[in-house]
Amino acid sequence: MAETPPKPVTSLYVHVPFCAQKCSYCAFYSEASSGELINRYVSALIREMELVAQDLKPATVFFGGGTPSILNLRQWEQILHAMDRLNLLGATEWTVECNPATVSLDKAKLLRSFGINRISMGVQSLDENLLDRLGRVHNREMVFKSFDILRKAGFDNLNLDLMFAIPGQTIAVWGSTLAEALAMGSEHLSSYEVIYEEDTPLYAQLQAGEFDVNEDLACAMYEELVSHATRAGLHQYEIANFARDATLHSTLDTQPFFSCRHNINYWRGGSFYGMGPSATSYVRGIRTKNWSNTQLYCERLEKGRRAIESREELPPLARAGETAAFGLRMIAGWPFEQFHQTTGHDLQREWRGEMNELPTMGKFQIRHD
Repeated sequence: MAETPPKPVTSLYVHVPFCAQKCSYCAFYSEASSGELINRYVSALIREMELVAQDLKPATVFFGGGTPSILNLRQWEQILHAMDRLNLLGATEWTVECNPATVSLDKAKLLRSFGINRISMGVQSLDENLLDRLGRVHNREMVFKSFDILRKAGFDNLNLDLMFAIPGQTIAVWGSTLAEALAMGSEHLSSYEVIYEEDTPLYAQLQAGEFDVNEDLACAMYEELVSHATRAGLHQYEIANFARDATLHSTLDTQPFFSCRHNINYWRGGSFYGMGPSATSYVRGIRTKNWSNTQLYCERLEKGRRAIESREELPPLARAGETAAFGLRMIAGWPFEQFHQTTGHDLQREWRGEMNELPTMGKFQIRHD
């Protein structure tokens, strides 16, 4: 009797490692753009798609970076036509990250015409001095202009990405940025505290004593974030993510309508393919990571091989514990039955001690609805 083939993976992440310039806080794998290397990367990415397309039927797609919108029209056309040929179009949610300095109406219309229906715009701040401090290439006016271009191109699901606790940022400046950003009326807001990663200019400045970290101020800014977003009609569904709701959606879905489904799949321990330099895949319990080197990535794929640097398979219980921790980022926490279906393990039995301890910390509740 023939074995039933596994169901295709329904989530795809594509890493585009190119930027106009490296931001001072960024520890993601990225590099300054070079026309010839980008062309080579596009060809290698298409080859990687060809190697795994048989096991992919994307319901969510996310192009992150780097700056995916830095690709020109011809490069995007190559990728999108290849995805069409490989039957990788038609995702319910398809996000592309963009920088306000790299949005044109022609490019936005091209993306929309192939089914891309969500744009995440890296705003970070609306204060010119702080944008300079972060090493961003855009100014505040570009943010508003790009937002209008995306609306004109037909995008009705836009995310704005902001940062807080930036060196030199005051609570007043943060409040002003929040007010202006929320007034734009995006469907989603993501906002993260600055993290000082080694090997970044911002970390070096911190080590040199150029500024201090003020955790109390960061906490106050987070409280401002939650307060402003809630008053603006956004629903918090994860530590750093807020989304608008809609009246017409399934009552079985506990997340706001405009939640990022792709990220929810991560937080709920789902499988996904990651493509591009440094991208991670998690497929049927096995985690693999591509080489964090665009040249090497291209060389491997030009020889017809996946560009995988490492492979890891956690024991089932350890994998379930990792999934539990990721899922607790979400405001809804973990429904016990859903966790059992996802991992095959029982939160209440196998982590009984931790489950009994969590409520005493004052940060968690255990409900038996």
